[in-house]
Amino acid sequence: MKLILAILHSEDGNKVLGTLNDAGFSVTKLATTGGFLRAGNITLIVGTEEERVEEAISIFKERCRTRKHIMTTPISAGMAGMYTPQPIEVEVGGATIFVLDVDRFEKV
Repeated sequence: MKLILAILHSEDGNKVLGTLNDAGFSVTKLATTGGFLRAGNITLIVGTEEERVEEAISIFKERCRTRKHIMTTPISAGMAGMYTPQPIEVEVGGATIFVLDVDRFEKV
């Protein structure tokens, strides 16, 4: 048994969740917030048999896409008067996926 934890952009969440459900995976969705951009993410928790891990990962690869996002550089309070924030382009999206071994699984 494996546990897949996947952190992905909130815009991709419903597409991935629906496709995983259609493929027969049971999924738990958590609303999370990213640290760098403080943007909305979701974390999906999927418990599955070891043989189906690659199938699940391929769904994430199909459905999660990267996109460009314009943000301004953060400024600290001490620099506010002498620094003008500049827009920068960063790449967001995709998925960060962790696959963990499950020692025990019970459904009660």
